[in-house]
Amino acid sequence: MSNKFYLTTPIYYVNARPHIGHAYTTIVADVLARRHRLLGDDTFFLTGTDEHGQKIERSAAAAGIPPQQFADQVSASFETLWKRMGITNDRYIRTTDPRHQLGAQKLFADLYARGFIYLSAYTGQYSVGEEMFVEGPPGTLGPDGKPTETVTEENFFFKLSAFQRPLIDLIESGTLKVENEARKNEVLSFLRGNVAAAAQSNLATEIVALETETLLATETTPGAPSSTDGLIVGQGGVSSPELGRTARPVSSISHSDAGIPYVEGALKDLSVSRSSFTWGIPVPEPAASEAKEKHVMYVWLDALANYMTAIGYGSDNPADQAEFARYWPADLHLVGKEIIRFHCVYWPAFLLAAELPLPKAITAHGWLLFDNSKMSKSKGNIVRTETILDAFGDHVYGKQFPDSTKPDRDLFAADVLRYFLLREIPFGQDGSFSFDALITRYNADLANGYGNLVSRTLSMIDKYFGGTIPNRNSEQTLSETLRTLEAPVTYDPASIESFAQMAAEMPENFFEKYEFFGFLRMCLMVVGNADQMLSQEAPWKLDRATEEGKRAAEEALYASAESIRIITALLYPILPNATAKVWQQLGLGDIELAAKNGELTNLTWGGLKPGTKLGPLSPIFPRADKGLSQIMSDLEDPSPLTPQPLTPQQDPVPELASGNSKLATESPTQQKPEAPLKSAFTPTPAEPVTNDRLDPSAPPRTFTSPTLQVAGTSSITTHTGPTPSFTEAPASAGYANIASQTPITTTPADASPQITIDDFAKIELRVAQILVAERIPKADKLLRLEVDLGYEKRQILSGIAEFYTPEELIGRRIVVITNLAPRKMRGLESHGMLLAASDPTAGDHGKPALATCGEEIALGSRLK
Repeated sequence: MSNKFYLTTPIYYVNARPHIGHAYTTIVADVLARRHRLLGDDTFFLTGTDEHGQKIERSAAAAGIPPQQFADQVSASFETLWKRMGITNDRYIRTTDPRHQLGAQKLFADLYARGFIYLSAYTGQYSVGEEMFVEGPPGTLGPDGKPTETVTEENFFFKLSAFQRPLIDLIESGTLKVENEARKNEVLSFLRGNVAAAAQSNLATEIVALETETLLATETTPGAPSSTDGLIVGQGGVSSPELGRTARPVSSISHSDAGIPYVEGALKDLSVSRSSFTWGIPVPEPAASEAKEKHVMYVWLDALANYMTAIGYGSDNPADQAEFARYWPADLHLVGKEIIRFHCVYWPAFLLAAELPLPKAITAHGWLLFDNSKMSKSKGNIVRTETILDAFGDHVYGKQFPDSTKPDRDLFAADVLRYFLLREIPFGQDGSFSFDALITRYNADLANGYGNLVSRTLSMIDKYFGGTIPNRNSEQTLSETLRTLEAPVTYDPASIESFAQMAAEMPENFFEKYEFFGFLRMCLMVVGNADQMLSQEAPWKLDRATEEGKRAAEEALYASAESIRIITALLYPILPNATAKVWQQLGLGDIELAAKNGELTNLTWGGLKPGTKLGPLSPIFPRADKGLSQIMSDLEDPSPLTPQPLTPQQDPVPELASGNSKLATESPTQQKPEAPLKSAFTPTPAEPVTNDRLDPSAPPRTFTSPTLQVAGTSSITTHTGPTPSFTEAPASAGYANIASQTPITTTPADASPQITIDDFAKIELRVAQILVAERIPKADKLLRLEVDLGYEKRQILSGIAEFYTPEELIGRRIVVITNLAPRKMRGLESHGMLLAASDPTAGDHGKPALATCGEEIALGSRLK
C-alpha cells in the first residue's frame, strides 16, 4: 500500500495580484508533490486564495466594486498563473467557496460548544494590513510598518492561553514538527514569554518583600496581618491597596516536560471574530445569538480551516468525509516565515481544542529580496511572474522557435524560474532576486551546462552512429567503482559512471531536508564531469574506422548519454518541461508515463539500452541575451503613453490626482523647451507645466525614444558626447515658475544634467577584483581586463593603458558598472566599465584614480 502525502501552500491573500514571492512557495510545493508522486505516494497538493477581511473590503471599496467581484478577479489571476506555469495542484480552494464556509462555521461552532470560545469586549491596537491585534499604545506600528488603529469591539475570544504548556511540550518533543531550527526557536520564544525579564522582576519583588517582612517582624504577631504606612503584610506576602496586588512574584515561571522554563500566562487569549466590518463568514448559531452585534469570523480562523475544508471537513457527503479521513492530517504545511506563528501556535491550538489530529510538519521558507528589501506589495518592489514568463518565453524560446505556442513558451520560462529560485536560494534563508542574476544563472547552468551537454552528445551520436545509442563496452564491478572514486580525479567514462551512480542514490537525502540548492549543485557537477570527459576523450578526433577508435567513441558517448538520462530523471521534479523534451530526444518517449511507471526512480547505470533510436533533436535551452534584462525591466515598468500637448488653460493636476492620467514626459525631439532664464530682475514666465511630478500619482520620469536604450540606463548610446551646461536644463513641475525668477550659478564645465533617483537606481555598480590585465596589440590606450564579480567573471576593455601597467592592476578591488550594453573595440567585446575620477585641472592628460574597495566588501556587492 502506498504512503499518503498531503501537502499545502498558504492560501494567498487577494488584496493584490501575484508576484514571484507567491510563485516561489508554489514552485517548492509543486516540486515536492512531483517528487512524492514519483515515489508512488498517494499525493494531494492544495493551494488557493484567502478572500475575507477588512483589508479586502477596503481594497474593493477603493476599486469601486463589490468585495466578491474584487476577490473573483484577483483569485482568477492566481489560478490562471498556476496553470500557465504547469503547477500540478490537485485542488484550488477559495475561502468564499460555500463548502469552505460550512466547514469553517462547523469548526467555530464546535470550539464554542466545547467552551473554548467566549464573548467579551476588547479595546486594542489593530493592524489592518496583517489582520491582527498588537500590543502597544495608540499609534503603535504594526508588523507591516503602518500605524495601527484603536479598535473597541465586542469580540468572541478563543482560550489560547489554555494551550501554552501543551504547545511548548509538543514542539520541544518534536511531536509537532517545526522544521528549520531558527523558526522552531522563534515559535518557542513566543510561547515561553520573556523568561529573563520575568525572573529579574520576580527577584526584585522578592527582595522588597523580604526587606519589608524583616522590618515589620518585631511589630507583628506571627500569622496575624498588620499594616504599616499603607503596606499590608500577611501570609500571602506584602501588598498595597493602591497597587491592588501582592508584592510576591508578579510572573510565575514554570518548566516544560523538557525542563525548560517559561512564563505562565505569556500566551494571551485570541480574538476570533470582528463586528466592525461585514466581509467575512458570519459567526454561526448558537454563538451568534449571544452577541449584540453581527460578527464575522476572524480571518485567520477562517483561513486556516481551509486545510481541512478543502478535503471534506464539515461536509455531510459520505465521499467528502471519506476523503477527509484519507488525507487528514496534513503531512506538510509549507509557509513563508512571516506567518509561522499563525501556523505553529494558533492553528494547532484550534485543532487541540477540537480534538483533531495535528499536522505532521510545518516548514517555512525565507523572504525573496529585491534590492536587499523584502519583496512586498506595500513597498512597490515586487516582480511579477508574468514578466519572466513573457520575457524568457517570447524573447528566448520564441526567438529560437517562432512557431511555438504560447503554452509551450510559458512552460519553458516557468522551468527557468523554477531552476533559478531553487538553485540560487538555500531553502529557509532569505535570497536575493535580480534580472541579471536570473540571466547569468540560466546561461551558465542551463544553456551552457545541461543544455549544451545534451546538444553536443546527441548530435555526435546522431552524426557518428546513425542516431542510435552506441554499445556500452565497459563493465565495472562495485570494487572497481570504489577504487575509481579513491583514485586521482580523471574524466574517463568509468569515473563518470561512478559519479553519476552516486548522484542517483542521493536525491532522497536532499529532498527530505529541502536542500534543493545542494541537490542542483550535485546535478551540475555530474553535467560538468560528463562535459569534461567528452572534451578529454574527444570522440570527434578518434579514428572510428579502427576498432579501437570506434570502441573508445562508443564508450565515451554512451557514458555521456547515460549520464544525461540519470540527470534528466533527477531533474524532472524541478524542470518538468525541459526534461520531457530531453527524454524524448533520448528516444525514451513520454516522461510523464515513465514517472508513473517508476522508470525515473530506477536509475541503475546501464538503463539506457544500446540501439535505442534517438528522437528528433533540437535545442533545449537557447542562450539568453544580456539585453533581456532591459526587456524585463520594461515589462515591469512600461513606458507611459505619449501625451497630447496641453493648452495653457488646462490644469493637469486633477487628472493626475484621480489616478487616470495618461500624461508622460515627452521625448527629447517632441519636448518644447522652456524659455531660457535671462536674469532675476527680468523674469520670463515658464511655459505651462505639462506634468506635476510632485503629485504622488505621477508616473516616473521616462523618455520615449525610437532607439533602444542601453541596458539598465536612460542612455540611447554608449557615446558620452558633449555635456550641456546646467543652466540649459529646464526646471520642472512645481518649481518651474519659481525657477524662472531665480538666477542659477553656473556649475563646472563637466557637470552632467540632473537625473532622477529612478535613473540612478538603474545604474548597477558592483565590486570586482581584477584577475587578468594585459595590453591589446596595436592599441596604445586599451587594456584587456578579466574581473571577478563573485557570481561570474567577465571581460572589460578600459582606456587606461597610458596610466597603469598591467602588473599594478592585478588583484585590485575596483568598482564596475555592470549593466552597460556590450561594446566591441579592436574585435573584442567589453562587458562593463571601470569607475574612476580625474583631476579637472589636468585636462585630458591627468591620471584617472580608480574607485576601489577594501577586502571587507564581498565581490559582487552592489553600491548604492
